[in-house]
Amino acid sequence: MSRLSRRHALHLFLALAAALGWALVPATPAASATLAPPGSMSGLGDSITRGFNACGWFVDCTSRSWSTGSSTSVDSHRNRIRTQNPDLVAYNDARSGAKIADLAGQARTAASRGVGYVTILMGANDACTSSESSMTSVADFEGHFRAAMQELATGIPQAAVFVASIPDLKRLWSVGKDSSSARTAWSTFGICRSMLASPRSTAPEDEARRDRVRQRVADFNGVLARVCAEYTTCRYDGGAVFSYPFALGQLSTWDYFHPNTSGQRALAEATYQPVLQASDV
Repeated sequence: MSRLSRRHALHLFLALAAALGWALVPATPAASATLAPPGSMSGLGDSITRGFNACGWFVDCTSRSWSTGSSTSVDSHRNRIRTQNPDLVAYNDARSGAKIADLAGQARTAASRGVGYVTILMGANDACTSSESSMTSVADFEGHFRAAMQELATGIPQAAVFVASIPDLKRLWSVGKDSSSARTAWSTFGICRSMLASPRSTAPEDEARRDRVRQRVADFNGVLARVCAEYTTCRYDGGAVFSYPFALGQLSTWDYFHPNTSGQRALAEATYQPVLQASDV
């Protein structure tokens, strides 16, 4: 992942702090600002936010979620915020297998809880489908994301919303295609056939297919960035997750698709990095 400049990180941090209603209070003239963070948060999304396969065989492991997990081995957004507010209440309202069409319902749940901070990581399942032709269209993706954002804006208008980009699925193919274990898992469980079918093929049609799927993810990320920018309380990660160079060792060895504990920690770090860098300005 390309590191943000300190000036840009500070701008992101101050914008997020303003959206959250965090108070910036210098402890001393030379000290970094301290935060009065939100009292509650909700993680929205799919199996990645549920921590699926991060601690057991094909089960949700919410304690290891990059967003709301309690495990110290992950150092989630929840844990980082709790260093400033130990009373933070975190809800994981994501659902394994969810697509963007499910996000509005999750947003309504978060709104009903009255949370002050929401994270969203959604869209991988809209591109990772049984075939290229079954991927969600960009227009439908935008319509569903807009509906979810409106639910949040209406239900909890003062809450800060953080939107993470969708991971680069072609990177997934690249780090796993030469692993016999990964190829076996992908084939056995029919994982992300749109990208991962015939993983060792160098045929022009397969290479072109992978590029089109990657472009669909990029187009989805463009929607996330554009729509998020329409809301003063929303912040997009600038493509941090999409550009993160994750390794095979950060994937679950049960499916070689979902992040393991190390991958969840990397995801938390990549998405929280603007805040961490800002404190070092």
